[in-house]
Amino acid sequence: MVGVSGASGTPYAASVLRALLSAGEAVDLVVSRASRLTLLDETGISFRDAHWRQDLGRWLARGADGTPDAFEPRVETADVRHWAAGDLAAGPSSGSYDVKGMLIVPASTACVAGVALGLSKDLLQRSASVNLKERRPLVVAVREAPLSGQTLRHLVALDEAGAVVVPASPAFYAGATHIQELVDFVAGRVLDAAGVPHKLYRRWEGELRGGAGDG
Repeated sequence: MVGVSGASGTPYAASVLRALLSAGEAVDLVVSRASRLTLLDETGISFRDAHWRQDLGRWLARGADGTPDAFEPRVETADVRHWAAGDLAAGPSSGSYDVKGMLIVPASTACVAGVALGLSKDLLQRSASVNLKERRPLVVAVREAPLSGQTLRHLVALDEAGAVVVPASPAFYAGATHIQELVDFVAGRVLDAAGVPHKLYRRWEGELRGGAGDG
């Protein structure tokens, strides 16, 4: 399951979704109300419940640099099931609903606080709480800077509850020369934490290459 919150970083979510679908994974998707504003601001794409599959296809086809059709052919979205953020009776709101785990990418500090405190104010937060209580993997890709002491305490609480916190901070040892490669590195680390195979970035192998650092 993938939850997209209102933090800046919608290209991270797109990269994660493309990789999950390429790996043959079915995806339950929740896009928060705040994240729709961010998506519109960062991409010009409106994510609408009534036309979500069309909007998702445009989003996943878009490159991190703004190229409208950077990924062709467009990623097949047949294996995506979308749930409205306000639908607290949706499948993922129950521990009996069958999912392998949940990725929140990007995760805003408000989302982090809501999950850490168990507020369940929308389906995204409720689903995250369900995955924690069911002891399923929960990966939180927090995207904010700087981090306040309050947010740091919330992140520690999530770690202690069993979640994996992955800061959305790209590394440079993989030899990135394009914004998409930096985005894919973060997406790859999120997928690594969830145990999903991918080929989004070059892994560190213990050898320096033309100025590359040591990870």
